[in-house]
Amino acid sequence: MRNNCITSNSIRRMMGLAALLLFGIELCIGLFISGNWVRYYLGDVLVIMLLYCLYRCIAPAKPQYGWLLPTVLLGFCFGVEGLQAWGFVDCMGITNGLLRTLIGTSFAWEDMMSYAIGAIPLYILEYRLHHIGIVT
Repeated sequence: MRNNCITSNSIRRMMGLAALLLFGIELCIGLFISGNWVRYYLGDVLVIMLLYCLYRCIAPAKPQYGWLLPTVLLGFCFGVEGLQAWGFVDCMGITNGLLRTLIGTSFAWEDMMSYAIGAIPLYILEYRLHHIGIVT
């Protein structure tokens, strides 16, 4: 009889590889692409997925609720976007270019939509992980 359970370590490895891949893509977008939809929208879609994969590297255990982690990450992304609307980096006097890029300097409703679109596959993945047997 075949064992259909997935181990936490295998999830950790898969999510670690996915995080590295997504980080590489984000880095390439940031370094080599400017001024088009890939940088402005796809980057935001992918960043919430990157955050998810990083979290799942640390906490790969079977999720209790399929909606909780994507919702928390979406709230975090919305919060960062809210800080951009407030002008956080300027109010705090942040001049470091990397920090300004990571936090962001301008609010856009399209960014909120991009984060929400990026969260959709996470809800689906969490739902699937919630319904399969994961061995710790």
